[in-house]
Amino acid sequence: MQDLDFNEVVTLICKEDNRFHRNAYTFVRQGLDFTVKELKKSDSSRAGRSLHVTGVELLMGMRAYALDQYGPMARTVLHEWGVKRCGHFGDLVFNLIEYNVFSKTDQDRREDFTEVYTFEEAFDAPFMPAKSGGRKSA
Repeated sequence: MQDLDFNEVVTLICKEDNRFHRNAYTFVRQGLDFTVKELKKSDSSRAGRSLHVTGVELLMGMRAYALDQYGPMARTVLHEWGVKRCGHFGDLVFNLIEYNVFSKTDQDRREDFTEVYTFEEAFDAPFMPAKSGGRKSA
């Protein structure tokens, strides 16, 4: 089988699993790149070498990437693409692994992506007004 480019792979995946819009796959790919860059920046021992990213690290990186790219609309955009919980990111990642776009170690499992955070706390809470310590009387 000849090597397919990313868009061709996503087309094949979407034919088999139509739960997610193709943009969700592009987002996960870009989110991985963002996460690797941020991890290398924050940990100099990881710089200059191939880097394995855990499920939790990827989820946290994709959260940061979504907030960076879409701000208060992040949850809405992800929902529009069919991504409504952390486990869906795991489904997207493992679909890409199945087509050799991403790789995994023997320790990586789909369950690593199970509800590390709720989308409400991850994407809505940062934009909610701060709660005051109570009412002050005049």
